Amino acid sequence: MKFATFLYQISGPDMVAMAQRAEQLGFESLWIPDHIVLPTEYRSTYPYAASGRMPAPPETPFHDPMLALAYIAGVTRTIRLATGVLVLPMRNPFAVAKAVATLDVVSNGRAILGVGIGWLREEFTAIGMDFDNRARRTREAIALMKQLWTSETPSFHGQTVSAENLRFAPKPLQKPHPPIVLGGDSEPSLKRAAQVGDGWYGIMPNIEAAADTIARLRKHETAVGRATPLEITVNPRLAGPLDIGQIRRLEAIGVDRVILNVGRGAKDARAEIERFHDAVIAKL
Repeated sequence: MKFATFLYQISGPDMVAMAQRAEQLGFESLWIPDHIVLPTEYRSTYPYAASGRMPAPPETPFHDPMLALAYIAGVTRTIRLATGVLVLPMRNPFAVAKAVATLDVVSNGRAILGVGIGWLREEFTAIGMDFDNRARRTREAIALMKQLWTSETPSFHGQTVSAENLRFAPKPLQKPHPPIVLGGDSEPSLKRAAQVGDGWYGIMPNIEAAADTIARLRKHETAVGRATPLEITVNPRLAGPLDIGQIRRLEAIGVDRVILNVGRGAKDARAEIERFHDAVIAKL
């Protein structure tokens, strides 16, 4: 089992201290969430809460994920650096491919690209991006980025993006490319992960829901004939702090990585990763 934690929107010095402490405590990776803007009012339904409302209020500061992770790359040595998750169809895929490749190079091969198609229509509208074809754009963006990262002369022709007769450098250090982890628990999301991803990321309200979703995911893997199973990353939002018993149950249902929820303030976040280390990591 790998253990990760979130790098929430705290100040630069606090972010450095949090990242370095997580690395010292044996956490495998840091994950940072993503929004470009947040509307003050929205009708879209947040899919990971019964209320349909996102926990973060509109004034929540969201750092640019790639800039924040590149900053942390310079003050850490071993902990992996992940987007959790980047809303890919809100961005130019060439620019994302360049940012990820750069992050992988400057971090000495520690980048993980977590991506999602997004759920907040009002955010897409605000920045002038089409919401309805976001799934197609995500698939084509991933296919394009794989070409850019792995081919000497990248070539890709899709309905939303194309490339030929160009060069792309630097290439990522990780081969064939940094892991691509797809989020979402709808059937189309699970199918997409099985088809084009290296891993899957899910926000789970309880262990039973995680087990059900992973079972559905495995069926999609079988249907598409995957040679290797997806790496399973779960952010469990359970009542109370995670304990060893819950971690063992998650491992038994096929979870490979658990992302620990922490307080949004620097003091609370540090206290939670230290508690988790003492209560779980140090005893496994």
